[in-house]
Amino acid sequence: MTPLQTAQYLFNQDAFSQWLGIDFIEIKEKYCYLKMPIKSEMINGLKTVHGGITFAFADSALAFSSNNDGNTAVALNCVINFTSAVKLGDTLFAESKLLTETRKTGIYDILIKNQNEELVASFRGTVYKINKKVVDL
Repeated sequence: MTPLQTAQYLFNQDAFSQWLGIDFIEIKEKYCYLKMPIKSEMINGLKTVHGGITFAFADSALAFSSNNDGNTAVALNCVINFTSAVKLGDTLFAESKLLTETRKTGIYDILIKNQNEELVASFRGTVYKINKKVVDL
């Protein structure tokens, strides 16, 4: 399977990423660029996007980039820095790039920007490769 086919296979089983409204813009091996519109259900009591939504978007980008070569990888550690508030009506974009990898781990940097190209969050995720194929799960 190609990286796009593998990412689509994962997405088809991922009801949460579907609920988030994620769309694929570009999928390459160990890379993805995604889009997500902000919905009213994502807004917190301060009238900004709940931080968990932004984290979840980045986590989905991590999953689609780190598994799209067909080999299963699971998150070991993730850290996010929120740099700007996200509001209703915004559209977010996540770009996930492999920074470095070993035989068993990989580190990905994910930048989350809004429709104005403003950085709203940066996320670093470390994955562990579990020696299974995505389609065998």
